[in-house]
Amino acid sequence: MHQGRCSFPIIDSDRILDRLAGLEQVIHPDDIQQALEATGRVNSRACTLTHQVTLWVVLAMGLFTDLPIRQVYKYARRLRKGESTPHRSSLCVARQRLGVDPLRQLFAQIVRPLANPHTKGAFYGGYRLMGIDSTVLDVPDTPANEAAFGRSSGSRGDGAFPQIRKLSLVELGTHVEVAISIGPVHCSEQKMVSDVLPYVTPEMLLLVDRGFYSCEFWRELDSMKVKLLARVINHVALAPLRYLSDGSYLTKIYRNQYDRKKDRDGVWVRVIRYTLDDPQRVGHGEVHTIITNLLDEKLYPADELIILYHERWEHELVYDEQKTHQDPRRATKPSHLRSETPDGVKQELYALSLGHFVIRSLMFSAAESVDIDPDRLSFTGCFQILKCRLPECDGLTAQSITAWYEALLWEMQSERTDPRRNRINPRVIKQKISKWNKKRPVHLRQPPLKKTFRETIVMTH
Repeated sequence: MHQGRCSFPIIDSDRILDRLAGLEQVIHPDDIQQALEATGRVNSRACTLTHQVTLWVVLAMGLFTDLPIRQVYKYARRLRKGESTPHRSSLCVARQRLGVDPLRQLFAQIVRPLANPHTKGAFYGGYRLMGIDSTVLDVPDTPANEAAFGRSSGSRGDGAFPQIRKLSLVELGTHVEVAISIGPVHCSEQKMVSDVLPYVTPEMLLLVDRGFYSCEFWRELDSMKVKLLARVINHVALAPLRYLSDGSYLTKIYRNQYDRKKDRDGVWVRVIRYTLDDPQRVGHGEVHTIITNLLDEKLYPADELIILYHERWEHELVYDEQKTHQDPRRATKPSHLRSETPDGVKQELYALSLGHFVIRSLMFSAAESVDIDPDRLSFTGCFQILKCRLPECDGLTAQSITAWYEALLWEMQSERTDPRRNRINPRVIKQKISKWNKKRPVHLRQPPLKKTFRETIVMTH
């Protein structure tokens, strides 16, 4: 299946967006072509913004998040004298023609776990450490986005922006989002998790928070031979059946109270209960309950599993990397995302996740080359290096690309963070409620004014 040719002139290489040549170390042009063909995005004739060009532009939007789309294009293609840049409206229309499916297909093709058994901090007991969690992102306040995704609501009324929920399966040792699911803000995590379960394999140890626990969820993953470590709420019925030498105990979980009474179809789990005796610690004095299907206390001691469970916070750092550093809020973008249509929002979200995978893939290669934990490299520092060095890759020969890539990894190796300190983070915020009245639906989309300001002036005595 042949794609239509782009009508932009090619001078120095066979690439239209020649300043993105360095990205081919992670996303190969064949991957782009395969994703487009698999989703039926084929140009029948020559045009300026083919699907290939548009897809590269959208991918670049996931990295150069502070630039408008027309400036993203300018950044991605070297200046040719006398050549005009596509108008913003043309690029937006090209995005609409491309749609979401090629981004979703490309994500499924290239994103994968990166760690190997020798990667520091990525495995425990021979199992790959994985996590499942979700986050909520604000999207632009348009009628289409509100209808598609909905708003959060509370005691003070509806939220300021429509919101979208993203659920991710993450490789905790490398911060790679292996699979994602996107839905409206009110879609439950328990419903969305079924979208990522096909990517869970028996080599994995899955760390999940208490919001995901249910007997059905546990039984399904246990039947798949997947190992689990999960926090649960304290009122879950977990009566001890046999105490183990490390202070944990074994019990069974059941679908309902009747099955428990009849001891029918129960699943064995190991329960670890603990509290904290340091008043400075968040959760001091509370009873914390963790359950697991790692039943052997000799191979998997309770204190190791308690500490291991806190690796789940690496998942929160993935969202911090994306929402705070890769695509932060700013004066020109008060919401997390900038697309004003539902398909544009989903497309942008996949582009951000693919951009994050590019950064994390390069960081993994840099860490692996000097045999250090990928967590020791600074995401922000490596991200800035990539944005700075990407235009320097001329892409004229395979040798020049290889030399650029090796220099990039060498520079990233030095962007190291200090060892994590023994610190606390109280769950508080500094400014909770604004003094201004809350914006209500009546304040949105006001009709045009009928009089000028001068015409409204009335002098008083």
